Amino acid sequence: MLYYVFPFLSWFEGYNAGKFRIDLLAGITVALVLIPQSMAYAQLAGLPAYYGLYAAFLPPMVAALFGSSRQLATGPVAVVSLMSAASLEPLATAGSAEFIAYSIVLAFTVGVFQFSLGVLRLGLVVNFLSHPVVNGFTNAAAIIIATSQFSKFFGVDVNEATHHYETMIRVCKAAFDYTHFPTLIYGVGAVIIMVGLRKIDRRIPNVLVAVVITTCISYFTGFNKDVQVEISALQAPGLKEQVIEFNKIIEENSSLAKERKEINLKIDAEIKAQEGHGHGGKSIELINLESQAAILTARMDALKAHLGQIRADLRQMKFEAVEKEKKYSFFVKGAVPAGSVTDGTIWRLKVGNSPLNLTKMKVVGGGAVVGQIPEGLPKFTVPALSVNSFLKLLPTAVIISLLGFMEAIAIAKAMAAQTGQKIDPNQELIGQGLANMLGSVSSSYSVSGSFSRSAVNLQAGAVSGISAVVTSIVVVITLLFFTPLLYHLPQAVLAAIIMMAVIGLINVKGFLHAWKAQWYDGAISILSFVITLYFAPHLDKGIMVGVVLSMTVFLYKSMRPVVASLSLNEENVLSCAEDYRLKGCRHISVVRFDGALFFANASYLDEQVLKFRNEQPDLRYILLDARGINDMDASGEEALEMLRKRMESAGLGFAMCGIKGQVAKVMNRTGLIHKIGKENIYADSKAAVAALTKKVHEGTDLPRAGCDNCPLTKYLPSDK
Repeated sequence: MLYYVFPFLSWFEGYNAGKFRIDLLAGITVALVLIPQSMAYAQLAGLPAYYGLYAAFLPPMVAALFGSSRQLATGPVAVVSLMSAASLEPLATAGSAEFIAYSIVLAFTVGVFQFSLGVLRLGLVVNFLSHPVVNGFTNAAAIIIATSQFSKFFGVDVNEATHHYETMIRVCKAAFDYTHFPTLIYGVGAVIIMVGLRKIDRRIPNVLVAVVITTCISYFTGFNKDVQVEISALQAPGLKEQVIEFNKIIEENSSLAKERKEINLKIDAEIKAQEGHGHGGKSIELINLESQAAILTARMDALKAHLGQIRADLRQMKFEAVEKEKKYSFFVKGAVPAGSVTDGTIWRLKVGNSPLNLTKMKVVGGGAVVGQIPEGLPKFTVPALSVNSFLKLLPTAVIISLLGFMEAIAIAKAMAAQTGQKIDPNQELIGQGLANMLGSVSSSYSVSGSFSRSAVNLQAGAVSGISAVVTSIVVVITLLFFTPLLYHLPQAVLAAIIMMAVIGLINVKGFLHAWKAQWYDGAISILSFVITLYFAPHLDKGIMVGVVLSMTVFLYKSMRPVVASLSLNEENVLSCAEDYRLKGCRHISVVRFDGALFFANASYLDEQVLKFRNEQPDLRYILLDARGINDMDASGEEALEMLRKRMESAGLGFAMCGIKGQVAKVMNRTGLIHKIGKENIYADSKAAVAALTKKVHEGTDLPRAGCDNCPLTKYLPSDK
């Protein structure tokens, strides 16, 4: 019981200084990969880069302490980061304080769901996500994640569109219009460094080396070149009016958002009041409130569209700078006064989702870097989780929980196959759940097991979860002392890290493998892939459609199981007559039903038996081979009884063989076994065929000599 509650106690059985030394080195190695990766994934999740370090602080240690795998490395991962961002973008603006709060609450909700599944021993619920669905989704997610980094690679800013492919079209147009080549060089250079070092020796921390090299070059070459000036320094006709309108729309939109929030609270209160009074339908007040909320939403959407157009216009402006007496004057490209000397740099306005300061307009002349990272540990606060926000985030939390857990357990099992360690899926759910719950207390967003970092941990020889504890300690030291060193890390390098990490998720062979197994599995995998790509960034659509298709196929197959007519093959074994092209008996039909006999397919058995009767006019006996029936409900039992009665009224015999224990118990309790007659129940098909063949040919008008070519007569005893 103690090991169940505190599984990490088992680490110390036979533990010694030598093993600790191995875990120490493994933990440091993983941390060197985790720190830059976590910052990259945080931005993928729509958060400031340093929130990745917060997510790399507590979760790795907690997941290791309370999980069952000793080598699984938990922390920020690409797919979960992307899903977190996609699910929260409709609720708040990416990077805003409200968005950050939602991300932390979502992590807590994910943790609650995973922990609950683990405690209730419901880890098998993950089986609802079939392999074809996960393969299609993962391939699409990898493409979406990789392409989402193109804007950072080319050094351009664009407005997010409704669909991801539309955003990519905007990125391509912006890149053709203007690409910041130093940014592109940093991104490509980071990829070359990581690929090259990986080929030389996989044990080299290629990600860390790429980060160190590019950050140093960025610092010494002045890659980042930002200045803040008054708007009067920007010589562009109509610019001030555009900025004022931009700020006005943001303020108006913010005001409408607050108003809508208040109305939504009133709607929740009205719904509760109606439930308390037990009134059916909607009250006039509720209809009025919902109408107000809908009108506000429509107004906000219109404002957002107008805001997006102004933002796009501002971002497209290109300036050339003229410096006089250490003061910059910026002119629209191509409109510099004659005789003025520019610095040769193309400058652009930095426009985000916040109001622009007319006295401190940010103008960018270089590449984007990580920037200032707050020193010290994050604040420890319990997320403010209300019932309303919990219900709002629960559907997304369920999908993230299942996907994250599937990724974690798949990695853990793969490593356990090499180490011989026993993996408990429910204990792993508890570990992942606690990692998300406790991580949210330290400002972490949703996390899961990482394939790449787990592989690094295993290759480094990690013996126990102490390596994960060491990883967390290294992240703490980084937060306390080394964050200033990350200021000049180029954003393009973080984009390269993400792209390199997700390339391994692309698995084209998975589609071919699924198609070879069953064509409909391949079709489901392809459809999940296409739908996920089309609806991105709303990734839940692809998973939902895939799950529905998988369940539909499962239900259809359950309703239409295999009902085969059997005959003897050359080895004197009963096999499917149709599959092996075997000659059947004219007088005895041996029927095998494969699957549970229950309400959804009970009538199907009767339909198939009727078909065999119509095909065989000389039929005298129906033998139901029940070896494939592993369970039976009341509808199934009723179907068997009706089948027996129908055979009896038609003057045909009915017998069964190979009845399993659980089916026999049902037949005994209902008395069906006595109605069929114990003399018509046989232990196996061989005994049944021999007995029925003898019954058909002895004491009837069917002489045996007329059936010498029948394959079933091989079971008939020879004449004396």
